[in-house]
Amino acid sequence: MTDLLYQLDSYLWEFSAVVNAIQPERNAVSLNHTAFYPGGGGQPCDLGLISDGESSWVVLKVWREAEMIWQQLEGVLPKIGSIVQAQLDWPRRYALMRTHTAMHILCGVVWRDYGALVTGGNMKPLQGRMDFEFESLHQDLVGEIEYKVNLEVAAERPLRVQILPRDEAFKIPDLLRTKINLLPEGIQEVRIVEIIGLDLQADGGTHVANTREVGRLHIPSYQSKGRINKRIRIELLP
Repeated sequence: MTDLLYQLDSYLWEFSAVVNAIQPERNAVSLNHTAFYPGGGGQPCDLGLISDGESSWVVLKVWREAEMIWQQLEGVLPKIGSIVQAQLDWPRRYALMRTHTAMHILCGVVWRDYGALVTGGNMKPLQGRMDFEFESLHQDLVGEIEYKVNLEVAAERPLRVQILPRDEAFKIPDLLRTKINLLPEGIQEVRIVEIIGLDLQADGGTHVANTREVGRLHIPSYQSKGRINKRIRIELLP
């Protein structure tokens, strides 16, 4: 089992750990704890470096299997029991944190003011897209949404992360903003990300601490993906 350091501290970008297991066929290691996000919910996995003081390895990919996080490395693997130092590609991670929070602001505004559920989403650093259950979407409405989102950024709303028992979490009204419940039945604890005063969702990804860190958001395009499925694309200034 890997302790997930990123769940409660998105700003932790450097840490020491012990190699607990290896997958030679995939050239991957699992650590006793990790700040590397394994990807999921539309957010890509983290990248970075691992070193034992003598050798260094580039982290090519990170993924989750059951209760373990695996880091695929470039080169000959360190041995089980090795103590290593790890560093995330922090500029990339922080850009993804800003982007993920921006998407939650967008989701919060659209749900609050238009009652539209999310039907899909994806992101890369400083860019993302979300699909919503809109019957119609036009330029004036998109401009209105962009304006409202930037008001929430400027409002400097703090974010709060909690991990709650599943039964307690599902007592929260409107916890899930997706059309389909994406939480597996076996999950007994639910991580909640709240933008105070705007949005509260079940979410496993990494976020900034305050909406002001997102910076100005722009909606460069939108398109119809079906009768009641509309896509909004976002981009952030570097």
